Amino acid sequence: MSADTALSGKPQEAAADAPVLLSERRPDGVAVLTLNRPRAYNALSEELLAALTAELESLAADESLRCLVLAANGKAFCAGHDLKQMRSRPEQDYYRSLFASCSRMMQAIVALPVPVIARVQGMATAAGCQLVATCDLAVADEEARFATSGINAGLFCSTPAVALTRNVPIKPAFEMLVTGDFIPASEAWRLGLINRAVPAAFLDAAVEELVGKILSKSPVAVRTGKRMVYEQLQRGLADAYGYASEVMACNMMAEDAGEGIDAFIEKRHAVWKGR
Repeated sequence: MSADTALSGKPQEAAADAPVLLSERRPDGVAVLTLNRPRAYNALSEELLAALTAELESLAADESLRCLVLAANGKAFCAGHDLKQMRSRPEQDYYRSLFASCSRMMQAIVALPVPVIARVQGMATAAGCQLVATCDLAVADEEARFATSGINAGLFCSTPAVALTRNVPIKPAFEMLVTGDFIPASEAWRLGLINRAVPAAFLDAAVEELVGKILSKSPVAVRTGKRMVYEQLQRGLADAYGYASEVMACNMMAEDAGEGIDAFIEKRHAVWKGR
């Protein structure tokens, strides 16, 4: 990824009238969404949540999409919800609507047919940590820190807990939730919250390496795989195997599966058709 993109890793200041979310499409089928509220540590305002949801729902309909990178401008990946905005309307119905909007956005990431990679620098706290946990893959600066710190303000991170406990074993997840303590990137990697922890200077290269590996695979197999993984998690063991067997049988009928097996047998590189 070029140094002049939002993935340069350099803190950037956004003008007051700048869009809260930047969107980039690459010719190789990769999309990059960049949180663009650096002065607010990319807190998830109502406007940013709405912009993210709209982009994700639009991208979901794009059959040429191969991968999405979720990045952020500035020193932090995401500091969670915008607490100042939340306190400006102390109404329970407003909070219900806000958290429903956030949940819709998180589920749109899971529902996106292609892998979503979080590119994490600085810190990811509360709903920002939830955002990392929700993405399919995550690569972080080794100096990044993670926390579900709502407990420190008298608010248990209930919605972040949904994603966190689906990524991290229950005891360390619960410790994060009830203490609000930060964990370093090395611990986040050990617990399975992120896939890589690399020096800041290599963050973009590490993301690009992962993107490249995804792009080298059959787009049919990748889309099939993402849908299958999340669906089977909702099922009992026997039902999951029955569902997985049917998905695999259908996948075998795809042109790419035949090409891939023939290429393996013939000891050559496969040429994916995307069908």
